[in-house]
Amino acid sequence: MNMEFKRKLPFPSEVKQMFPLTQSVEEAVKLRREEIRKIFAGESDKIALIIGPCSADNEESVMDYITRLVKVQEEVADVLLIIPRIYTNKPRTTGDGYKGLVHQPDPNAESDLFMGIISTRELHIRAVSETGFSCADELLYPETYKYLDDLLGYVAIGARSVEDQQHRLTASAIDCPVGMKNPTSGDLSVMMNAIMAAQHEHDFIYRGWEGHSFGNDYAHAILRGYVNRQGVTHPNYHYETLLYLAELYDKSELKNPGVVIDCNHANSAKDPFEQPRIMKDVLLSCRNNPRLKSLVKGFMVESYIEDGNQPVDGGVYGKSITDACLGWEKTERMIYEMADWR
Repeated sequence: MNMEFKRKLPFPSEVKQMFPLTQSVEEAVKLRREEIRKIFAGESDKIALIIGPCSADNEESVMDYITRLVKVQEEVADVLLIIPRIYTNKPRTTGDGYKGLVHQPDPNAESDLFMGIISTRELHIRAVSETGFSCADELLYPETYKYLDDLLGYVAIGARSVEDQQHRLTASAIDCPVGMKNPTSGDLSVMMNAIMAAQHEHDFIYRGWEGHSFGNDYAHAILRGYVNRQGVTHPNYHYETLLYLAELYDKSELKNPGVVIDCNHANSAKDPFEQPRIMKDVLLSCRNNPRLKSLVKGFMVESYIEDGNQPVDGGVYGKSITDACLGWEKTERMIYEMADWR
C-alpha cells in the first residue's frame, strides 16, 4: 500500500478503561436517550433541537456554549428537548482543511488521531457530567463510533456518507436515534433506502469482527437541501417537499416515520442567519397540516457563541473555524420564539 502506518491506535475498550463513565453519567445518558427515543417513536410531542457549533474546535468554548443551554432547556422543557451538537469529525469536500477534533485536538497543530480520540471521549463525558446533556455527533468514520457508543444521545449520517454501505450497516447497530441526510444530489430515494437499510438486521464486517446488527427502528430522515448540476442551491424544507416525504413514508414499510430539518447547509445556502426564518416556515407548515406536525420531529441548527466564522488562526473565542454559525444572542431568541410557536 502507498501509505505509512504511523502507529496502532488503542481499541475502544482500552480507551473506555482509561476514561470510564461514573454511575451518574451512565444514568444521565440512559435517561436522556429515552427522552430522545420517545420523540422519534411518536410517544412525545416535544420537538428535538439538535444545536451547536459546526465543529467542536475548542473544548472550553464548546463547554461554555453547552452550559448556556442548560438554563434555556429548563425554561422550554415542556415543548423542546435540546440535544447539543459536539461534532468531532468535519467532512471536507476536497479533503483539505480542518478535519475536526478527532484529527486535530489543537487546530493549529499537526494531526494527532490518538490524542484526538481521547479528547473526543473526554469532551463528551464532560458534557454529560457537567450539564446532563447526552449529545449528538456525526458518524463520519464508522470505526470511531465504539469510542463513544456509551455516551451519544443522537447520531447523524452526513450527505456524503449516506450512500456508503458501511455507514448504513453501522447505523443498523446503533442503539440511539440516527438521522440519515439526503445526499448532496437531493435524491430522496437514496435517503429512504439508507433508512431502510439502517432499520434492517445485517451481518457485516466491523473492526475486524463478523458482527450481527439488530436494526435501528429510530433511523429517520434529515432534509438539508441540495445543489444541482449547475451549482445552484435548492432548499427542501418547504411544505410541498414535506408532503412528498410523507407520501414516500406512506409507501414504505419503514417504522417510526420522521424527519429532522437541517436549517443550515443547502437549505439556507450556508447563511446561518436564515435559520430562524426556516424554522418558523416549517413550524407554520406543521400548524397547517396535522400530518406534517406528526412527521417533523426536530430541527438541526449550527450555532456558537459568536456570529459567523473565522480562519483557523483567527483567535476569536467561540467563533466557528468551519461553517458560519448563528451567535448566542440570536440563538437564545430563536429558541424562545420556537417554543412559543410550538
